Amino acid sequence: MTDRITTPFNAESTAAEVIAGIDLTGRRAIVTGGASGIGIETARALASAGAEVTLAVRDLAAGERTAADITGSGSGTAAGRVLVEALDLADQASVAAFVRRWDGPLDILVNNAGVMASPLTRTPEGWELQFATNHLGHFALTVGLHDALAAAAAAGGGGSVGGGARVVSVSSSAHHRSPVVFDDIHFDRRPYDPWGAYGQSKTANVLFAVEASRRWADDGITVNALMPGGIRTNLQRYVSDEDLARLRAAAGGGDLKWKTPEQGAATSVLVATSPLLAGIGGRYFEDCNEAQVGVLGARNGVAAYALDPDAAAQLWDVSERTLGLGVTAAS
Repeated sequence: MTDRITTPFNAESTAAEVIAGIDLTGRRAIVTGGASGIGIETARALASAGAEVTLAVRDLAAGERTAADITGSGSGTAAGRVLVEALDLADQASVAAFVRRWDGPLDILVNNAGVMASPLTRTPEGWELQFATNHLGHFALTVGLHDALAAAAAAGGGGSVGGGARVVSVSSSAHHRSPVVFDDIHFDRRPYDPWGAYGQSKTANVLFAVEASRRWADDGITVNALMPGGIRTNLQRYVSDEDLARLRAAAGGGDLKWKTPEQGAATSVLVATSPLLAGIGGRYFEDCNEAQVGVLGARNGVAAYALDPDAAAQLWDVSERTLGLGVTAAS
């Protein structure tokens, strides 16, 4: 691997600070889960720089409220349009319908939505919900939008960001908890562990970035993964006080330091827009810098298995077969 990427930003930087001076006029972006948590602040930052942002959400009413809030706080004519579209990542029919409705190029796709540590729930197909939502839903969405991303990359431009299209895969340090267990991804035979299932899905988010970047580099599409940091949002609705106590113990017994949503969105925005990442793909970032491989703390570092190219290729194949997809674009 080439040198680790560092930036002038850190864990306390906000999305607004990261995107300052970047011009996204004429560019189009999608943020899944854009009506809650860091999705709101990610969309707000992208729109503030002039991008047209589509909030892909399950709750259309919440999406419309968020869109009104973002456009109402925009800085004059510099703020881009904010649109709202229905998307339920756990429902493959909903994903396919979203892809069919999308028209024209796509410069930035932020795969932000997710579910964390939920009780055992299965989709109608029998898939474990966290893997189905966090990975398979985003996999189908991104593969379905490949041509739109490639069209944006072929059109060039990009202003201060640089050319190409970017996909942002929001992962988590919870990927430390589990690799993708290919022998039993959906907990058909092993006991269900909510955190193990979440960790597996977050490892899948990183592996997706690795393989998609390999396949799509010649199309001008780069894909990177990231850990946003610890932010108290609705994502933690299944997380108990006992879970938080265990997390504190893993952090050495001290208090966990929480980021604000504006700080939590900063790394997503950096990966989506920073000129320092032009042409860079298949990496994992945290606190606005590339993470160290194999040096794992409670919330820091990336596990080597999450960047393993063989596991990434295997996951891609398994995902295609699970979803019944044909041959996808490859370089």
